[in-house]
Amino acid sequence: MLKDWLDNEKPREKLLHKGPSSLSDAELLAIFLRTGVKGCHVVELAQRLLISFGSIAAIYRATEQEFCEHHGLGIAKYVQLQACLEMSKRYLAEQLHHGTALDSSQRTRDFLTSELRGETREVFAVMFLDNQHKVLKFERLFFGTINAAAVYPRVVVEQALKQQASAVILAHNHPSGIAEASIADKQITKRLEQALSLIDIQVLDHIIVAGNICYSFAEHGEL
Repeated sequence: MLKDWLDNEKPREKLLHKGPSSLSDAELLAIFLRTGVKGCHVVELAQRLLISFGSIAAIYRATEQEFCEHHGLGIAKYVQLQACLEMSKRYLAEQLHHGTALDSSQRTRDFLTSELRGETREVFAVMFLDNQHKVLKFERLFFGTINAAAVYPRVVVEQALKQQASAVILAHNHPSGIAEASIADKQITKRLEQALSLIDIQVLDHIIVAGNICYSFAEHGEL
């Protein structure tokens, strides 16, 4: 039983003494669940759920029906989980609010990951920046099927002019989970780079979000 564990081994106490990064996925999920079920303490329940779903991300992506089908879960916990997810997204969005300079590539990745990793279809978005690389706006512009999105350079140029942007960061997700740039990805990046250069707008990066992994065109020398 969990009550028989040493205090410094219990998830909540461990978090307080060692910080949240010291906890495993199961321990973090156990804190959220709060209680186990008959014959199964909360950490064991969390472990079973992770095995069943496959990952924390998969739990977040589960529909209400898929979530509530599991023993120990219900509509109240589903609502709480979705609220937690939305709060984390809003927190990251606040880190990149209007007027914030992009001084950390990791902060940008975290924000884009939180926005795009849960999408089940391909979404192409653009982060518009001023000449100091401060965020003007983040906007989803194109939506596709599970493996494709039609991207039109004219629309991106129009929105960049509307926002009076000096630079942009392109981003899209790979629902397949493959963190690699396809030939089509490279082609549309080049087209957008050429189109935006005609109005003196620089493409700083194109980031592909595949689950929790990001692929950066800039880091791979493709911009």
